[in-house]
Amino acid sequence: MSDRTEDFDFHLPESLIAQEPARPREAARLLDASSPDALADRHVRDLPGLLRAGDLLVANDTAVIRAQLQARRGEAHIGITLDQIRPDGAWHVLARNARRLKVGDTLTFSGTDVTASVQALEDGGGAVLHFSAQGDAFDQFLLAAGALALPPYIHRPHGPTQRDAQDYATIFERARGAVAAPTAGLHFTPALLDAVDATGAQRRTLTLHVGAGTFLPVRDDDISRHRMHSERGVITQETADAINATRKTGGRIIAIGTTTLRLLESAADTNGIVHPFEGETAIFIRPGYRFRAVDMLMTNFHLPRSTLFMLVSAFAGVERARQIYTHAVTHGYRFYSYGDACLLRCASPLDAPCTGAR
Repeated sequence: MSDRTEDFDFHLPESLIAQEPARPREAARLLDASSPDALADRHVRDLPGLLRAGDLLVANDTAVIRAQLQARRGEAHIGITLDQIRPDGAWHVLARNARRLKVGDTLTFSGTDVTASVQALEDGGGAVLHFSAQGDAFDQFLLAAGALALPPYIHRPHGPTQRDAQDYATIFERARGAVAAPTAGLHFTPALLDAVDATGAQRRTLTLHVGAGTFLPVRDDDISRHRMHSERGVITQETADAINATRKTGGRIIAIGTTTLRLLESAADTNGIVHPFEGETAIFIRPGYRFRAVDMLMTNFHLPRSTLFMLVSAFAGVERARQIYTHAVTHGYRFYSYGDACLLRCASPLDAPCTGAR
């Protein structure tokens, strides 16, 4: 297994980076790699035909907040991206122009009376802020002063649009707190969920609040030295019970998105039993990882050299992942958050079956 970041690179024409989602959502393309040695070009609306009665789909029900803020310290402009709320109510953030800040500074936000005090500063632009507004008042502040923190590869010279506010939200959203959307969930509509339910497959949700760190690149040439950002997640007893019951009856666990997969793997023991979970995870899944909880993964196409492409390489197998991505580029699949999706079958590092039903 290679630990070189460069071995997870691939050529991606800029023209394949989606700037708008497919309309309707289930019209997005779906590269079906659920067979061990075949690829089929389908659409997301075809997903129900690939399911079996007794399968269980698990999706992330986090809801995106308006996490991008423009602050001032005196005359200095400071860009703030909320990352994760802490147990004491303070926020970990990423700050542009962080070199202009010092602990104890007070930040203001135009058009509001809300302020934030700088509690801590970190190397690389991280900071901890305590806002004067909390709870519902903080939510109202974000609605007034915040903007969606769209990924940098979605070009919006004048900022996110009102359409983005609708497009960058999943049908599953329930628990507010994510900076970025769990993008595999963007493809689902009420009609598609009805078709899924008609197959006899079951559905459950969990919550992983995707943080701003998801946009950060792997900067080290050796991926073994990369440290993942932590994110907060919750798996209820009900969802854990449903997953374990599905496993016992021979159904497949199908994760909708890498965020769902990462939290399921964080909550699974060595026997593949998923336990209720409430806390933080910084799991880094790369080739060599032995999957314990997930049989199939529906996910969008990810950035070269990213931890998510490394996860896909671990899940599908390194050579299989390269085959899938080469096919996607050659056949014009659209990449990233607003792009198309693929359906992957789990394989161990040596392409033996993963723990769980096939």
